[in-house]
Amino acid sequence: MVRTPLTPRERERGERLGALLRTARGERSMVEVAATAGLSAETLRKIETGRAPTPAFFTIAALAGALGLSLDEVAALATPPEAPADAAA
Repeated sequence: MVRTPLTPRERERGERLGALLRTARGERSMVEVAATAGLSAETLRKIETGRAPTPAFFTIAALAGALGLSLDEVAALATPPEAPADAAA
């Protein structure tokens, strides 16, 4: 299976998601948060570092629950702002 290359916007969204998760995790260890979410620490590490910029919905939902975030918060904070219409021209 060949993956379609990520767009710059998708890469930025992955970076923003990783930063959000690191901030929300605070002083808790990756192992603790990953275990609470039912994931491996390596999966969380990949998401936080942007090596897995498009995790599955249920992975994000599990992490949000483990970190006390709502999915609305995650979506709002991880989505890059829209570029102005005239900047695209």
